Amino acid sequence: MAKQQDTSNGVKKILFVEDESALQKTFGDILKQEGYEVVSALDGEVGLKLAKTQSPDLILLDLILPKMDGFEVLEKLKEVPETKDIPVIILTNMGRMEEIGKALELGAKTYLVKANYTLQEVVEKVKQALE
Repeated sequence: MAKQQDTSNGVKKILFVEDESALQKTFGDILKQEGYEVVSALDGEVGLKLAKTQSPDLILLDLILPKMDGFEVLEKLKEVPETKDIPVIILTNMGRMEEIGKALELGAKTYLVKANYTLQEVVEKVKQALE
């Protein structure tokens, strides 16, 4: 059975939880140009709330966030039926093996270290995750 998360116009919705507003804007603009609807949150608490109310098709999540870090957001997302099946891509500057392992263990689909990817490469990862 197909997921009923598509909005009526078939546009995929991405929730981007990132506290750097410059990156939030740049990346949001690129995703919008690619035809995605982008919902933004600047901290973990708002991100978690939006994940529950907006039913995004994918979540891009930073780990270093105010109020609630990305690990905690990820953990809480995977605990509840409304959000546990939403794919989560971690997009962060933290690249140690323990952090990567922990995020994947908590249910992240992909783990990207910001410094290692161009914005276009991240967009490609988003497309792959939504296919």
